[in-house]
Order: sequence, then C-alpha cells, then structure tokens
Amino acid sequence: MDRDDNRKMDEGLQGNEKIEQAIRELQQAPSGEELAHTLTVVRRRMKEGGQFIVAVEPPRGDGKIQIQAIQTADGQQWWAAFTSFEEELKGSGSVMSTFLSDMEKLFTAALGTEGINGVIVNPWNRTLMMDKNLIQIVLGNQHS
Repeated sequence: MDRDDNRKMDEGLQGNEKIEQAIRELQQAPSGEELAHTLTVVRRRMKEGGQFIVAVEPPRGDGKIQIQAIQTADGQQWWAAFTSFEEELKGSGSVMSTFLSDMEKLFTAALGTEGINGVIVNPWNRTLMMDKNLIQIVLGNQHS
C-alpha cells in the first residue's frame, strides 16, 4: 500500500483530534456546559463523515464480526471506539483486530443492540462514556 492509500484510509480520522481536545477540556473541568460542548464537537465530526477505530472480536462460527465490548466495574457492557491509532495503542497491549467505522452507523447500531449500554470513546485515556441518552443527543434525536 503506498502512502496515498494510507492517507485516504485515515481521512475519516482527520479532525478527531478536536474530539480529543474537547474530552481533555471536559476532564479538566467537568460540567454540563463542557459536556454539551464535547457532544457538539462529536456531532460536528459525525456530520463531516468522521470515523472511529473499532475493535472487533474474531468471527465466530456464523462468520459475523462482533464489535468488542468492554465491561465496566458495574457489569455494564460498552463498545470501545478510538479517535486515533495512537489512542488505540495505549490500551491493553494485545493486538486487536480493528476496522474504521462511520460514527453515525456505530452510534445507530449501539442504540439498537440489546445488552450494550453505549460507546466508550478512547477507553484508555481521553475517555468519554456515551450512554444511549448521550448518543441520542449526538444523533439529534432529542435535545440536550
């Protein structure tokens, strides 16, 4: 693969540093206002056709790819999504199978998936836990 192909493949990730920056600001000064700003940044990137890196489980017998879920201490299941390859690599150390997923498709799928509480963006570092309510807000299905 030459460098042009690489650049095209990562185009959907370009601009995601704005999400990382918004999450950093939210972590430094958590407030409803900062959360609303962060969700607005995520929505903007989604509307621009932004993508996340999503970790997947190896296909089982049915050949279907399953998005890897992370279980939080309270027993809830969340899909993990990363804004960049750097964020993904900060993780568990094990090499994961990943693919690029359109943000809007990922959010819509999470809403319709039983047993999944939402999406954790960058679970290892600049973390934003988006439960189904926050996902609805980003998708514009309800107002914050």
